[in-house]
Amino acid sequence: MNQLTSPIFMTVIFIAIFYFLIIRPQKKREKQIKEMRDSLKVGEQISTIGGIFGKISKIKDDTVTIEVGSDKTKLQIARWAVGTVIKKDDVK
Repeated sequence: MNQLTSPIFMTVIFIAIFYFLIIRPQKKREKQIKEMRDSLKVGEQISTIGGIFGKISKIKDDTVTIEVGSDKTKLQIARWAVGTVIKKDDVK
């Protein structure tokens, strides 16, 4: 009986370790990113996942229009492309 339970016990241990070290933190990170993207507001400074910095000028369902550069060029990007919201404390 002991020889049969040992591999099953080890498999359960490995699955638990895998869950707590990889899957759970990834789900938590995805949830935080989704909340950040859902709470975007007009006027916030953002950075896209492609490295473009701009200010939000309009928000629609799945798209965000941002103003970039000194001439206020408007770019329309997908909401999922927003990487981070830049806090006013971080802006120099």
